[in-house]
Amino acid sequence: MTLELERPLRHPDTGSRPLMDKRARWLVVLGFVLPGSAQLLAGNRRLGRFGLGATIALIVLGLLVVAGLLFARAFTLNVLANPVVLLVLQALIVAYAVLWLVLGFDTLRLTRLVRISPGWRVPVAVLSVLLTVLPVGAAAWAATTVGTLRGDWRSALFVNAAPPVDPVDGRYNILLLGVDMGEDRDGMRPDSISLISVDAETGQSVIVGLPRELTEMPFPETSPMYAVHPNGFCMGPNAFGDYGGCLTRGYLNGIFSEVEVVDDPQYSYLYEGFYPDAVSRGSSPGIEATKDAVTGATGLEVQFYVLIDMQGFADLIDALGGVEIEVAERLPIGGEVDEATGELVGVEEWIEPGTYRMGGYVAEWYARSRYGSAGGDYDRMDRQRQLQAAILAQMDPQNVLNHLKEILDTGSEMVRTDIPDSMLGSFVDLAIKARAHQPVVVQLTPPDVDPEYPDYDYIHRLVASGVAAASPAPDAE
Repeated sequence: MTLELERPLRHPDTGSRPLMDKRARWLVVLGFVLPGSAQLLAGNRRLGRFGLGATIALIVLGLLVVAGLLFARAFTLNVLANPVVLLVLQALIVAYAVLWLVLGFDTLRLTRLVRISPGWRVPVAVLSVLLTVLPVGAAAWAATTVGTLRGDWRSALFVNAAPPVDPVDGRYNILLLGVDMGEDRDGMRPDSISLISVDAETGQSVIVGLPRELTEMPFPETSPMYAVHPNGFCMGPNAFGDYGGCLTRGYLNGIFSEVEVVDDPQYSYLYEGFYPDAVSRGSSPGIEATKDAVTGATGLEVQFYVLIDMQGFADLIDALGGVEIEVAERLPIGGEVDEATGELVGVEEWIEPGTYRMGGYVAEWYARSRYGSAGGDYDRMDRQRQLQAAILAQMDPQNVLNHLKEILDTGSEMVRTDIPDSMLGSFVDLAIKARAHQPVVVQLTPPDVDPEYPDYDYIHRLVASGVAAASPAPDAE
C-alpha cells in the first residue's frame, strides 16, 4: 500500500497534469487532517515522522483531558488550573502552532504548483494557506487565553496558598459581601450580606440573605470576638461593661468598622494578634469577625468569603454583554431626598417596570437605588441578589470564553476572596454542577425575622430547613 501511494506522491509523473492536480489536492487534505503525513509520503520523512508523532501525542493528550473532564472533572480542573501546568500547556500550544506553520507551507511546496493545471493553482494555493493560517490563528488565541488564565489577575485574586479545605458536614459555606468602596465611605460597610451553602457533591445550594441591620449576633466560643462579646454583639455584660455596648451601632454590617477602623484596645489585633493569620490567608480581622458573626447567627460554619465591589459590577456586566432583569417597580437613577420638602429630586432617569437587558450602568443603579421601593433596604437586598443571579446566568461557558479577557480584567479589581488557589478547579466544578439546580433562598428579613430583636433559635431552624431542602434526596429503597 505504501509503495502504491509513494509512486504517484513521492515519484509522480510530472508531465501528467491530471495526476499532479489530484496529487496536490491529496497532499493538502492529508497535511490538514494528519499533519506530518504529507512529508512522510512525499517529502522529508524525518520531518514527517516528527510532525506525525507530535500530532498523535497532541490527540492523545486531548483525549485524556476529555476523559478526565467526563470521569474525574474536579481533579482534572484542579490540574488544569495549576499555573505550572498552564505554562507548559501554553508552551506546547505555541510550539505546535509553529510546527503546523512549517508543515503547512512545506506541504504547499510539495504540491509543485508550477506542474499542476493553471485552473487548479490558485484554489490549491488558497486552500493550503487557509488550512495553515486559520488553525495557527486559533492556536494563537488559545495560547493567549491560557496566558490570561495564569496571568497577574490570578495572583491578585487568589492570594491564599493554603491546601484544599474539607467541607463542613458535606457543604462549603461561603460568605458573599457586596460593598460600595467609594471614596466617601468610611471603612467597609457591606450593602448586601449573603451566606451561600453548597453541597460538596451535587452543587445544590441554599442562599441565606442576612439584613445589614441584624443585631445581637452570637459568636462561637472559639472566636476572638467571643472574649469581647460573650453574650452577643454589643450585649452586656461584655468587655465594655455590665450593660454592654460597642463602638458602632451594633449592626452586622458595622463589625468590620468596629474591629478595624475604630482604634480601641478591646480589639487587640494590633497588639496581641487578634486573628493573627487573617492577612496571610487573604482576609482581615474585620472580615474574620464578620464571618464569625454570620456563623453564630445562622448555625453554619463560614469557611470562606467573597467580597464584591458594587462599583465593579458595571464593568463585569458590560464584559458579559449585559444581563436580563425583570423590573417589578419604577426605580430612579440618581436622585436624593430634599430634606426641606421630603421630595425626591435630581433624578437622571427612571428604570421602568418590564424585562430588560441592562448594561452595567443601569444594572448598578437597579441594585443600589435607595428610593422607589415600599420595602426600602429589604427590597434593595432582593434586587442585589436578583442581579447576582442574573450575572451567574450569563456565566455560561461559551459567553465566558467569548469575553474571557474582559471578565478577568475586571475580576482582580472587583473581587477579593480567601478561597485557596488550590481549590479553584474544585469550585469551578461545583459551579458547573450548581447550574443544574435551582437554589433555595432563605431571607432573614421581616416579617419572619425582626433584625432588632432576633430569635436565633428560630433563625437556626429556618436555615436548617433551607439546607435540608438544598440537600440530595435520599436514595429510594
